Amino acid sequence: MTVTSKMNSVSRQSMLSRLGPGGLLYAANKILAVAVPSKEEDRWHTKDGTLFKRWRRTTPPVEPVPTPTPTAPPAQPSELLKFLAINALELSAPASDALLKSRSSEWFQLAGHPGSLAPAGPGTVWKRRAAGDHPGHNPERDAYEALAACPHMRGVIPRYYRELEYDGERFIELQDLLHGFRNPHVMDIKMGTRTFLEDEVSNAHARADLYEKMVRLDPNAPTESEHAARAVTKLRYMQFREQRSSSAEQGFRIEAVKLPGEPALTDLQKIREPHQLAATVARFLGNDERARREIASRLREIRDHFERSDFFKSHEIVGSSIFIIYDDERVGAWLIDFAKTRKIPTGSQVNHRAPWQQGNHEEGFLFGLDRLIQTIETAKLSPQGDEVVEEPDVSR
Repeated sequence: MTVTSKMNSVSRQSMLSRLGPGGLLYAANKILAVAVPSKEEDRWHTKDGTLFKRWRRTTPPVEPVPTPTPTAPPAQPSELLKFLAINALELSAPASDALLKSRSSEWFQLAGHPGSLAPAGPGTVWKRRAAGDHPGHNPERDAYEALAACPHMRGVIPRYYRELEYDGERFIELQDLLHGFRNPHVMDIKMGTRTFLEDEVSNAHARADLYEKMVRLDPNAPTESEHAARAVTKLRYMQFREQRSSSAEQGFRIEAVKLPGEPALTDLQKIREPHQLAATVARFLGNDERARREIASRLREIRDHFERSDFFKSHEIVGSSIFIIYDDERVGAWLIDFAKTRKIPTGSQVNHRAPWQQGNHEEGFLFGLDRLIQTIETAKLSPQGDEVVEEPDVSR
């Protein structure tokens, strides 16, 4: 059976189910996809069997990156099947189930809602609209469209192509940031001292379910009065979660790291002390001073553009991330994930560094970026590139 005919028999939902069970991020999702060369075809079958021409962009095509003769991929733990995503063929619909199965060892998603991204054309991915968004309201689409039109920001975010509907669901098509990299080092970093929206914690009602979650994470965390009531508010619980990571104190937390030939490190939320963050960054960089210099330079560039942008003067940037990637030849860093970006009330001002208080809309993005740059610039690199993370242990 050909790939084309196989596609006709498989629904988009079946394809998305290959991407793993539902989960968090962000919460926004990471656009991390490894592209592979593929044979081009001018026509493909739609789901109902009719033919249509493949959608083409007006931008110049990217020259294919030579790849070595493929070998049998090593066995990988099932957990990595949660991590997204691959670019297989230039399709006007998500890739077929057969393609995803054949390429399952070549794609991953470091963080995000598994199942929210779908492979698209070469160098692009589809991202599903965030759950809970009103049908007529798509904050992430609006943010990408505004930033794509901003001369200061269009070069530091993934390229935005379009919004589209497929099989009754809304997607946006974005640049695949891993396209063209080979055996890369990848790090996903959640930015800000606050990663929840103010309206998410506006209800002051104490909840027993959040108390139970808190006790499971840390039995000593609730106060005496909270133990007595066996309930905590949503604000109390969310701030407790921020304080368990480096977000509250440092303004950023390392969500995940992927090194060539190794399983992804995804349980990093308990890394909160400065020396632990520096050790994790050192492990990510190995002994590559070139990568350190170029990453730090790129982050300073992102900071400079952020501070110049009118968009960020009038918006709170909650739950966004910095995505960093490098290989032996290239280095890249981008600002991603805008599902929780919101325009602040007229007359309000934010500087993205001030402490948050209810109603001031500060989220600490630049506070965290300042410290991330400092951490990268000062991390002590190991000559062997084998620096380990000190307590707490990092599970794989």
